[in-house]
This record gives sequence, structure tokens and C-alpha cells, in this order.
Amino acid sequence: MNQMTPPPKTEIIPSSAPFSEAQRSWLNGFFAGLLSTDGPAPLSAEQGAAVLQGPLGDGGDGDAPWHNQTMPIADRMKLAEGRPLRRRMMAAMAQQDCGQCGYNCHDYSDAIAGKSETRLNLCVPGGKETARMLKALNEELEKAPPASSTAVVARAAAAPATTAEVGRSRDNPAPAAFASRRLLNKPGSEKETWHIDFDLTGCGLDYVVGDSFGIFARNDLGHVDQIIALLGASHTTEVRGKTLREVLQDEVSLAPAPDSLFELLSFITGGARREKARALAQGDDPDGDAAVLDVMAALQKFSGVRPHPEAFVEALEPLQPRLYSISSSHNATPGKLSLTVDCVRYVIGKRKRLGLASTFLAERINPGDEVKVYVQKAHGFALPQDPKTPIIMIGPGTGIAPFRAFLHDRRATGAVGKNWLFFGHQRSDCDFFYADELNAMKTSGLLTRLSLAWSRDGDKKFYVQDRMREVGRELWTWLAEGANIYICGDATRMAKDVERALVDIVAQFGARSTDEAVLFVADLKKKGRFQQDVY
Repeated sequence: MNQMTPPPKTEIIPSSAPFSEAQRSWLNGFFAGLLSTDGPAPLSAEQGAAVLQGPLGDGGDGDAPWHNQTMPIADRMKLAEGRPLRRRMMAAMAQQDCGQCGYNCHDYSDAIAGKSETRLNLCVPGGKETARMLKALNEELEKAPPASSTAVVARAAAAPATTAEVGRSRDNPAPAAFASRRLLNKPGSEKETWHIDFDLTGCGLDYVVGDSFGIFARNDLGHVDQIIALLGASHTTEVRGKTLREVLQDEVSLAPAPDSLFELLSFITGGARREKARALAQGDDPDGDAAVLDVMAALQKFSGVRPHPEAFVEALEPLQPRLYSISSSHNATPGKLSLTVDCVRYVIGKRKRLGLASTFLAERINPGDEVKVYVQKAHGFALPQDPKTPIIMIGPGTGIAPFRAFLHDRRATGAVGKNWLFFGHQRSDCDFFYADELNAMKTSGLLTRLSLAWSRDGDKKFYVQDRMREVGRELWTWLAEGANIYICGDATRMAKDVERALVDIVAQFGARSTDEAVLFVADLKKKGRFQQDVY
């Protein structure tokens, strides 16, 4: 019998540092994990059994009823109770299949459970609640009870990671040149939406309509300098071989404040503030402000507590790319890629907050500047293979982006299928994006129908789902003729309201009960005739 030798204890924080033994132990473990260069460890037999154990048997774990972008995480986890661990990991994710993590939700969960992916914070739409749940489930995996089956492990282990082609993965981005921007709103609008163009000729990337474009933005320099001031540090302090300012601008996320930052703050303060930092690190909300605490707000909340710059940086999350639906067609304009981007600005307290990538594209980058980018292939969101198939597109606001691309592509390829677009926004006189372009498409016959909805033009708010109901008989006729239907936009409200309207239309004009209409819409999804790009 071989005796296992425990690994040597890693000492990064010296004994002379002003920390208690418990604090030194935690910090040593924290930095050891971050600085480890070892690859992911393979699953043990016990861990493999835990991944796949469940009442539905090995591999036969059924469908995924939690795969619904509009469902709260607590409801998703309840639906996944009793399922194999990898399926519960999937339920913890935001269910958008957006690809921002580099996978779809199913494959990301399998990669974590199979130990080929060790990063638990890649689900940007899921945010902290997803990361916390994945951490808890991963701890459950580590504590799995003994089991004898090794065959399970072989099935559970994910394939080794391969290096993606340049510009085809978040892990291997390509440099692309920013070309131009123009404001789509007219005076009087309450919104700020930009048409953005990139020149891809230098990097050689191409794409198909339905794909998304990943952008690695940089943090606002003024925001970075405010954080450096709160740390009481110099912007030239060396961290990771660069200046503190460079690292904070290019490498780490400054919103929201991660649990690890509050954990660090709890070790370098005391009393009531220490307890408060611990509570925040555990996901509690002692003062009712946890949802609005970004990194700067966290430092302000614990004013005077100044972590060392190196420890501070290591406690932050990596800066994540942002994904946008592509609003152009490579077939129509090769070498050019367009986006339609809402600029995010809002105020909390007396402080203005900025959307990272949207304001980066709107004001912090100049024509000719290079940006790290990649094309994220779509998961189940594409034009029908048969160019004769009619399509119905529902995209209010910036949700019009992929449908502008669809229309340009159908014109460039000579597709003869009918095209119906539902577009809506606040006001017709200042928020009608691409009005001249769409009206010209309608005149030419490319756009068979254009249905518009303006929520602020009248006394009563009127949305795209209201317009759908008005023309329900015609919409049902298109569906009966084999049309595909697409939705792009907000997952929490718009997508649910549109789907509810669709069920009502199927019930009313398709002579079905509500239950039968629900099953009809579900069948459209299974057949790929009802596709969504929601966020």
C-alpha cells in the first residue's frame, strides 16, 4: 500500500506580516489558489459518481425544465433538486446560452463538473448569485462520498481544452479596428443608442448573421484614478509587472464588488465593520445596499480601510468581455461589422455610474484604435436553411440588431421568403432606428410587413406585444404557412410578454385551448421555428 505524502504548505504571507495566524492562513490559501500554475485536476472516482448520481440514472437525466431565461435562480434550483450535480450546475446559470462564458449553459456546467474548467465566474448574466451557487455546488463535488465506479468517471470527464482559432473565442481574441459611430436617436429622446462600425479587414474575421461580437473594453481612466486615491496608493505602483493604473484599467472588473474583496476587507479591519464585511462576503445584505456596491462603493463604505494594492487587485474578478448582437451581414458588407448599442448611464446616490463597454464604444475610443474582439457563434439563432421560409422578427429597441442583419443578408443572398418585422421604442419622432433604411426595404418589397409600436406617443403605453395581438389573425396565418418566429431583447419582461401574446394568438386564431396553444408554441421551439436571442 502506497503512502500519500501531503503537499507542502504554501507560505506567501510572511510570519512577520501584521496578520493573525487565521488571517495568514486564509491569505496564503487565497493567493496560492490564484497563483497556481497547475492544470485542472482530473476527477476522482468519488467525484465522478457525484457528478452523475441521481434518480434518473447515469446519463438519463431528462430534459431541463429550468432552461428559461426569465425564471429566478431559486425556482431553477428547485426544479433541479435531485438531479445529477452537473445538471444542478446548469440550473445555476442564467440560461441565456449567450456564449459569453465561451460555452452554452449545458457545456459550461459539464466542463466544471468534469474539471476541465476551473473558473466559476464566467456567467456574466448570472452575476454573483450564479458564481456563489456554482461555488457551493463545486464544494459539494469536492466532498463527494466514496464510490467504486471508474466507468462513470470516464463518461463524466470533459475532453481536453483546445486552443481556439484567433478571434473565435474569448480566450484567444483578435485585434480589430474601430471604424466609426453615429447616434441613432434624434433630439428629444430619453435614450442614447449608437450605431457602431468595426473594420475586420486587418484581422480577417468573418461571421454569419445571428452571431454575437465579443469586446474587451477598458475601464474609465477617471474611475480608475478615483479608486487609486481611495487606496491611498500611487498609480505607478507595480502590480503584476505593470503599473497599478494599467492593471485596474485593463485587467480587472470594477463592478460589482466580489465576495473576495469583502473577505479581504474583513481581515484588515475590526469590530462592527469586520462583521459587516464578513456578512457581505457570505452573500448577506446587512445594510440593504449590497446590490449597488461596486468596487469603488465598497471602498467608500469601508473608508479608511486600505488594502495593499497587490492584495486588492488579486481580490478582484477578471475583466469580462461584453457580447453584442451583430447588426450587419458579412454577405452584404464583407470586412465590416456593425453593432447597435444602448449607452448605459445612471445615478446611484450622487454618483454617476457608467456601463463598461457601452460608454467605451460611445466615447472612450477613436477611429483607427484597435480593440480585442472575437466572434461568438450563435446557439440556435439563425436564418432558416430554406431561403423560401417566411420569417417574423420581433425586436424592440436594440433588439432590432440581428434582424437588420437578417434583412441585409436575405437581400444579399436573394432569399425569396417573406419578411415581417415588429419594432418598437418610446417615441416615433426620435427613436425610430434605421427608419430610412427600413422604409426603403418596405418600398422595395424586401420587407413584406413593418409593424411599429411606440410606448410614449399616446396616453396609454403600447408595446410590440399589443401590436401582435392587433394583427393576430395575419400572424397566425404566417405561422400556419410555416414561418419561423424570432425574438431579440429583454428576457425578464419583453420576451415573456411576447410569448404570452403568441400563446393567446395561437389559441384564438388557431382554435386551440390555452394548454394546446402552450404545447404548440413549445413544439415550435423544439423544431427550431421559434428562436430567441434574449438577455
